[in-house]
Amino acid sequence: MEFKFSVLKLHLIALFLLPTSTLGSNTCNFPAIFNFGDSNSDTGGLSAAFGQAPPPNGATFFHSPSGRYCDGRLLIDFIAESVGLPYLDAFLDSMGTNFRHGCNFATAESTIRRQNTTIWQSGYSPISLDVQHLQFSDFLTRSQNFREKGLFQNLFPEEDYISRALYTFDIGQNDLTAGYKLNLSTEEVKAYVPDVLGQLSHVIKVRKQPGRTFWVHNTGPVGCLPYVMDRFLVTAAQIDKHGCSSPYNDVSQYFNLKLRELVLQLRDELPAAAITYVDVYVVKYSLISQANKLGFENPFVACCGHEGKYNYNRCIKCGSKTVVNGTETVLAVSCKDPSTRISWDGTHFTEAANRYIFDQVVGGAFSDPPVSLKFACNRMNTSQK
Repeated sequence: MEFKFSVLKLHLIALFLLPTSTLGSNTCNFPAIFNFGDSNSDTGGLSAAFGQAPPPNGATFFHSPSGRYCDGRLLIDFIAESVGLPYLDAFLDSMGTNFRHGCNFATAESTIRRQNTTIWQSGYSPISLDVQHLQFSDFLTRSQNFREKGLFQNLFPEEDYISRALYTFDIGQNDLTAGYKLNLSTEEVKAYVPDVLGQLSHVIKVRKQPGRTFWVHNTGPVGCLPYVMDRFLVTAAQIDKHGCSSPYNDVSQYFNLKLRELVLQLRDELPAAAITYVDVYVVKYSLISQANKLGFENPFVACCGHEGKYNYNRCIKCGSKTVVNGTETVLAVSCKDPSTRISWDGTHFTEAANRYIFDQVVGGAFSDPPVSLKFACNRMNTSQK
């Protein structure tokens, strides 16, 4: 109750801090959402390209695999619900998709910067942010060509939807862990963050259409993820009082600091755009550090996994099967009640955790400027930063 009260106070303070011009602005009416990201917002991209995320993924809400690496909905799903739009279909998915109200270009394991490796070697998706942007550009051209010819009118967005849409970004986490997989030091990982963010900046700046609304999530506390603590070297002295790895979280915070600086810069360079920086790091860390108070069990034990300290094995992931004497057996099964867990599979959050995170950020208490999603289309004057 104490933490929830603190969040409420922050939310009320945020409302009082809002510029008068924003508070008096009209509520946004987003006709579409275009999303760019990694597994935190992938609704089926990687599954369409490389095979469906197996059950029990999707079991809580969709009751079957849905392309998401989660038992249910992601933050992007709750965002779509909140603005009255359907869940986003993945650009790469050709099965029963409808893109009239937007499209999702995210794929699990995506990075902002291209990786010099294959998905089979490192696990990182070849659909990096620059590729997602190329797909978006192709989508715009081809979808409008279809509409001009009178084809598939109900499957693609109307022309004015493009400028009035909400553009969401949730990517960057894998760029940090990629460096550690190459045995780089923390300082070496920090050294390439400006280049990574430079590529993100390029993707945002090349789309200079008036009235564009950007909702940009920073990266969560990487050092609190079970798969990071399981795979990378962490000494006892590097574990903070809540059980997370400080060096990896320091890198996340450095990335977020530079990302916020980039957002401030972009507001000056794109005067017609409304760009909101959303601090999901603070919310996720608070959720993990106060898990018991919020009704969750051990935040570092995965709900769906296989043995080990964190119920996580990178070689036996959620839903993995084996065949013994002709009988197929699932090795990594779901826990009895995913709603009591924060970590779904050691890498991703459960639907219950995602819902909690969304509930905290949607009102603007953790945003810069401190504006709720329903007012995010209103440009804040740079003089009020």
